[in-house]
Amino acid sequence: MSAVQPPSSRVSDRQPSSLEGWLERLEQQHPVSIDLGLERVAKVAARLGLSQTGAAERVDARLEARVADKVITVAGTNGKGSTVAMLDALARAHGLTTATYTSPHLLRYNERLRFDGVEASDATLIEGFARVEAARLEDEPVSLTYFEAGTLAGLWTIGQRHPDLAILEVGLGGRLDAVNVIDADVGVVTTVAQDHAAFLGTDLEGIGREKAGILRPGRPAVLGSASLPASVHDTAARLGSQVHCLAREFTQSAAAEGWCWQGHDAQGEGLALTALPDPGLPLDNAASALQALALAGVTLEAEACRRAFREVVLAGRMQWRGNWCLDVGHNPHAAAYLADRLSQRPCAGRRVALLGMLADKDADGVVTALAEVVDAWVPASLGGDRARSAGDLADLIRSRGGKVMSLADSPAAGAAWLEAHLEAEDEVLVCGSFFTVAEVLARWESSAGDPSLQA
Repeated sequence: MSAVQPPSSRVSDRQPSSLEGWLERLEQQHPVSIDLGLERVAKVAARLGLSQTGAAERVDARLEARVADKVITVAGTNGKGSTVAMLDALARAHGLTTATYTSPHLLRYNERLRFDGVEASDATLIEGFARVEAARLEDEPVSLTYFEAGTLAGLWTIGQRHPDLAILEVGLGGRLDAVNVIDADVGVVTTVAQDHAAFLGTDLEGIGREKAGILRPGRPAVLGSASLPASVHDTAARLGSQVHCLAREFTQSAAAEGWCWQGHDAQGEGLALTALPDPGLPLDNAASALQALALAGVTLEAEACRRAFREVVLAGRMQWRGNWCLDVGHNPHAAAYLADRLSQRPCAGRRVALLGMLADKDADGVVTALAEVVDAWVPASLGGDRARSAGDLADLIRSRGGKVMSLADSPAAGAAWLEAHLEAEDEVLVCGSFFTVAEVLARWESSAGDPSLQA
């Protein structure tokens, strides 16, 4: 049950005419920004015709109004975004129509909802918000958070188009996340690590139990790590899920040419793919995407899979533009993966990290994980109530033996300073937060400072 008893009054009877106006309205209509629980969401979902409330105890639970022919839901601490991106690319390469719902966005809210890889238009989003607003005000008004309203609008909009496959990314946790109002035909849990401690705690078993809350009785569960907490496996066993675990029921391995995958189809028959190109994203997540798609009933074709992995792009995840690498990883687990990938890519000059982080993230763990592959640092302050100052980051970096080149009032200011002080062979790693990467990307979009033009 929700921890907050929100007011039932309307924010305003007058509906906004622009997407920006709607987003401002959604930010103001609930007492807190994060309010985990499905009770309020399920009530509005029922009014929208999305009546299934994610009750995993009901073996025969089905949506009265299916949003898509098949639904794959992806949960996990790290790797959700890359898994969704590869699932989408693979499905479209096999000729399926797709919809993806993800969060957060980098530059535009429109990024959160895509159809066949194309961002939803402002008009499409506004229609969804208006429909949710009407539903939440029916009978007794229901207060929704920004994320809850956006999720319901996305699900309703997907349902209007009814694609072959809907791929949904959990926002936070899993069991009580608004996305979990929809029953998944295939549930994917990528990784479990510490993050969002204020909401999920620091106990990995408890975190794993929350992530596994997206699984459904008797339906396939793809576990994308060989080292998930026991609670994930226990939850899957209790539900009678059809478990497919990395390094057990499916594998990925290096080969002389590309990489190889082995897994199973929906009937349990063995499958194998060889000479797969490196997608530039974690191969464990690529393997999980292949397994999830096969369990959703798609007959995997080798050439279609190769084409998808060659073409897939995910902004802000090991994204290279010239000598700049942008990565939104903001916890030690993500930073360790990033460090491992960078260690395999020698830098002829200096590698400088432009680091901006929120105060509730484990900055010490991130700095420690990256220290071996970073020669110098430019810490940047972020804005907002959860901000961590550049000075605090600098003190932490110096205490760990790191070299601080300069302090920046913002990621954009840090990027400008670096552009003026870099040598031709130097590299920049922009990291620590979605906000850090987004601000640098926004700066490049609004100026001629894009380093890819100088490569």
